[in-house]
Amino acid sequence: MKFIELQIKGFGKFHDRTISFQDGLNVVYGKNEAGKSTIHTFIRGMLFGIQPQRGRASRNDLYSKYEPWENSGTYEGALRLEQGGHTYRIERSFQKNRKDLRVIDETLGKSLEPARAVLDQLLCGLSETAYNNTVSIGQLKSATEAGMVSELKNYIANMNTTGNMALNITRATDYLKAQKKQLEAQLVPEAARSYTSLLGEIKTLEKEISAPEYVNQLPAYQKMRTDVRSEIEAKQKEKEALLQKTARGRQVLAQNQFTDIHSIEEYEKKTQDVYEDYLQTRAACDSRSRRVFQIVMFLLGAGFLACGLYFHSLGEWNPVTDYLFNLNIDFPGTAVFVIMISLSVFFCLTGALSVWKGKRLIKEAALSSQVLRESFSRQLGDGTVSPQAMEAFQTRMAEFKRLSAAMDRSEEAVSRLADEISALQTKQNDCSQVIEKQQKLQWELEKKLELLSGYKTQTDVLRRTLAENNRLTREISAIDLAHDTMTELSSSIRDSFGLYLNKTASELIDGITGGVYKSISIDENLNAFMNTPVRLIPLEQVSSGTMDQIYLALRLAAAGLIQSGQEEPFPLIFDDSFVLYDEDRLKSVLKWLPETYDGQIIIFTCHQREAQMLTANQIAYHFIEI
Repeated sequence: MKFIELQIKGFGKFHDRTISFQDGLNVVYGKNEAGKSTIHTFIRGMLFGIQPQRGRASRNDLYSKYEPWENSGTYEGALRLEQGGHTYRIERSFQKNRKDLRVIDETLGKSLEPARAVLDQLLCGLSETAYNNTVSIGQLKSATEAGMVSELKNYIANMNTTGNMALNITRATDYLKAQKKQLEAQLVPEAARSYTSLLGEIKTLEKEISAPEYVNQLPAYQKMRTDVRSEIEAKQKEKEALLQKTARGRQVLAQNQFTDIHSIEEYEKKTQDVYEDYLQTRAACDSRSRRVFQIVMFLLGAGFLACGLYFHSLGEWNPVTDYLFNLNIDFPGTAVFVIMISLSVFFCLTGALSVWKGKRLIKEAALSSQVLRESFSRQLGDGTVSPQAMEAFQTRMAEFKRLSAAMDRSEEAVSRLADEISALQTKQNDCSQVIEKQQKLQWELEKKLELLSGYKTQTDVLRRTLAENNRLTREISAIDLAHDTMTELSSSIRDSFGLYLNKTASELIDGITGGVYKSISIDENLNAFMNTPVRLIPLEQVSSGTMDQIYLALRLAAAGLIQSGQEEPFPLIFDDSFVLYDEDRLKSVLKWLPETYDGQIIIFTCHQREAQMLTANQIAYHFIEI
């Protein structure tokens, strides 16, 4: 496999950047902070993806570190690679809300389903852990991580036992454990007791369900409530009709200034009294005796006035005084004059008073007539005062009294209907309460039936579980036996782990050090020791440059073991991995790498000495400057 091109749309400091690689050795040069590690991480992200962490860890995780500096909506890119004669393009979006992955076979011109099998084929079977600990060597990270130990053991064990890298003992063991756990979860040790308990619960529920209170009376009460509601609506309509009728009648009475039958009777009596007064007054005004009386009074007054003046003209002696003197009564003539004048004044005043009373009677008659005309005009439409009009008025008042009585009866009927409606509403409410209670009981019944059904279902499950328990126990025993066998097998190959890795690493250390060291021993924990004729020297006691060379050899050995059987090796990536190398070591390793590793090699460096040494030693390479 080889990388052809990186298409970075947005990743860290890079935006719309394209970087191309060639076969063999590629040197990517850039000063510090130029973005070499960013490109290295981009390659890893395109191959395996980058998942954001949660909580506090998300503040400084790999995802947040390499979010685009510009336009975070373009956190994505593509990697073009060649494998098995086909050119593929892997496209990824790293955005949290749109994590897309596409694999396109450019040779065939079609999109592939990014399934696990396709990705395993493209990645030469490497997991992200294997990639980080073998072919991808980060800055000052030649040493492997602890997680690689287990994976190397699995691969070496698989190669030793099957000659095939597809089988993974650890995964198989984990699968057996998961299967056992799953089967154990299906076991129900208390199945028999639970089954007996459920049968008791079922019997109790069936007894409760058969109780009389759960007899369904809901339809009967619902029909009763519907009938009552219909009756209420009918009476309500009747009440509304009576109210409208009463309102119209009261409006007629109100328009005639009547409130009830008492106001009508009072108005009728008042009008009757006025009419009788009118008749009496008119009779008195039209009386001839009054006129004769008035004339007589005025004539008598005039007569006595004339007599008084006559006697006054005669002096002290007049016929009256003479007559009284003969009777031995001494009565002066002046007194006679005064008496005559007094009588004249009396009769004149009496006549004038009669005239004044007559005028007053005429005014009273006119006033009564005016009142009667207004009353007759309002009630009859004709203001003529006559006995016929009075009779028509009385007939009109009788109609009003009948109307008022009818309104009183209507109001009584409305009140009676209101009481009946109230009683029906109470009955309706009672029905609603009973219906609500019935609904609650039916709901409880349904729940009990559901519970009963659930219990019966559980009993069926428990019966099947009881039948399955023996079979599950036998399967669990078989799984335990298989697990023990695999554990024993894993222990038996543990001793061969060092043989595989030591042999390959020793061959590589001889070449990478230029023959300075020819043998290395690595234990099962990946602790390295240099072999000398006297003793094993721990890696910590050698120089840092030698230590870095040894770990490089270890990585390459592990890469070779993991990729055993692959036709095209994975590209080997270095990110400032030769910082601790002196000139001789660097020259040696740069010469040795192309000869030893058949695949593509990519070296990220912040120095130009790698390119200079390659040029000086006439080693072909492709130079990329960022």
